[in-house]
Amino acid sequence: MKERSLKVVIPARYGSSRLPAKPLLEINGKPVFWHVVQRVLEAGVSINDIILATDDVKIEEKAKSLSIPVIMTASGHISGTDRVHEVAIKLGWPDSTLVMNVQGDEPLIPDMLICRLVEFATRNQHFSILTAATKITRLSELHNCNVVKAIITEYNEALYFTRAPAPIDRDDPNDISAAKRHIGIYVYKVSALKTICGLPESRLEKLEKLEQLRALSNGLSIGVMDYDGEIPHGIDTMEDYLVVKQKMEGL
Repeated sequence: MKERSLKVVIPARYGSSRLPAKPLLEINGKPVFWHVVQRVLEAGVSINDIILATDDVKIEEKAKSLSIPVIMTASGHISGTDRVHEVAIKLGWPDSTLVMNVQGDEPLIPDMLICRLVEFATRNQHFSILTAATKITRLSELHNCNVVKAIITEYNEALYFTRAPAPIDRDDPNDISAAKRHIGIYVYKVSALKTICGLPESRLEKLEKLEQLRALSNGLSIGVMDYDGEIPHGIDTMEDYLVVKQKMEGL
């Protein structure tokens, strides 16, 4: 990857409500966050441009023992975006710097997704925020409120994100050809991070429980890259962890 003004922040919070100490769970003898770092490295990002953002001393110490750059952040953040914002401020990154937020609980995130989103972001810097979406392939996904749908213009700009089934073909409600599933990976300009994190929760954000709606509700533009690869299986519960562990360890 050519040198760019781009940083990758990997939030790794200790106190997950559904799976406490999740970042320290091990796969092949290494913590979950280590595997996420490897995927980012495989995408061509320098280790000097990667930083783990945590709120826990045990995670910090483990990262240091594995030679992973790490920074301590506040424990009270309500979202990964707020944690990424704190990192950008603490490290004094310029407003024009692009910052990718890669979730610390996705050890299977494809390096191709990261690489392509970096390229999309550098080509489309007129957007304040950039993210990705992929085709919905099953009707059950369209009607699953845990699957976030992205409504996108012909110019790759997000109109809306929702948990509701959308868009719906009025003449054929079972037609899912226009439906897109949001992938929770983001690239922000530091200036956009400052704006978003200085705003209160928006009404739609509170309703849908989707933080990206704060940006849309306040006039910030979100570019959406179309991704045709497999969606990574993240870790939210112990069941998720066991599935991912089995897949990665080849058991």
